Amino acid sequence: MMAALPRKFAAAVLMALTLTVVLPLAPALTTRSAQASPATDEVLKHVRLPPGFEIEVLVDNIPGARSMALGDRGTLFVGTRGDKVYAVSGADSPSAPTVHVIARRLIMPNGVAFRDGALYVAEISRILRFDGIENALTEPPAPKIVRDDFPKDRHHGWKYLAFGPDGKLYVPIGAPCNVCNEPRYATIMRMNPDGTRLEVFARGVRNTVGFTWHPKTQEFWFTDNGRDYLGEDVPPCELNVAPRSGLDFGFPYCHGKDIPDPQFASLGDCRKMTPPVLALDAHVAPLGVKFYTATAFPPEYHGQLLIAEHGSWNRKRKSGYRIVLVRLEGREALSYEPFASGFHEGNKVFGRPVDLLVLQDGSILVSDDAAGAIYRIRYTLH
Repeated sequence: MMAALPRKFAAAVLMALTLTVVLPLAPALTTRSAQASPATDEVLKHVRLPPGFEIEVLVDNIPGARSMALGDRGTLFVGTRGDKVYAVSGADSPSAPTVHVIARRLIMPNGVAFRDGALYVAEISRILRFDGIENALTEPPAPKIVRDDFPKDRHHGWKYLAFGPDGKLYVPIGAPCNVCNEPRYATIMRMNPDGTRLEVFARGVRNTVGFTWHPKTQEFWFTDNGRDYLGEDVPPCELNVAPRSGLDFGFPYCHGKDIPDPQFASLGDCRKMTPPVLALDAHVAPLGVKFYTATAFPPEYHGQLLIAEHGSWNRKRKSGYRIVLVRLEGREALSYEPFASGFHEGNKVFGRPVDLLVLQDGSILVSDDAAGAIYRIRYTLH
């Protein structure tokens, strides 16, 4: 199954210089292949980037593309909220990449992680492992079950998955509701690669679908989706850091930095929970988050955070649908700026960024579950 040929275009944007003000964006310049898919064609037509950056479609035939992981041989693995897991080979070859279906009939296999030649896949209630997968993309092996005792609730049940610098496999348990008091849920857990020694790492996390580690301090950073139905602009979504295990981030009794929940405020004290590093815009649904660890982008991007905002689902005026840059000094957020926007126009949606992946050559990959695509963003002015 072959993907369409990559398509490139250059784009320019004026970026906001404060935490709250977003300036109008300049129209993008585009060049598009006659074979462009309708969905990615609209994304390429509207997306905007800072000067010197360009974007291309790597593949556009992965329906519901979500979380991404890279194999030792450069194979890109992609999870979905459907029932399939994909692998993309030949991403850097002169010809078009090849997309393989390596698993079918799974239950929302959103999370993927790679370690020691094996692909780990997170379904709603279990973690699977596909050994030696890069040697068997056309005939994948049957998976082995790592654990199968996670809750089966579909509400916030899809999971992100990643290995930390401690060698542990981290997996969240999202709240099975908009807001509720369910002690087994709203946590981030970790375990050994073989599934043993499962433990709670953080509590009070409503629904994280993206986390990463600081490249120098090794501290755990994650996004969290704020609750609904408190208002169009309340509460904020969150960027958080957990410098150690055992912290409580406030759900369900407190939202943002100091907003008590009208129903569950008595369960805790906002002054005692761990506040977010940054209150993001309300209902933007922040998902993938990555530090820019390469050097191909200009120096002002080095060591800074990029967040994929998937976009609001029930806000009257849509918010999110972009990739943002958060400039940091230690654990302090200095700015919150658009990096790639234009995935929607008014209430019309063209694409929804999900996950981010920094490649060795310094480019970044972006998954889009609305367009079923993976994009590559490069910096071309050197």
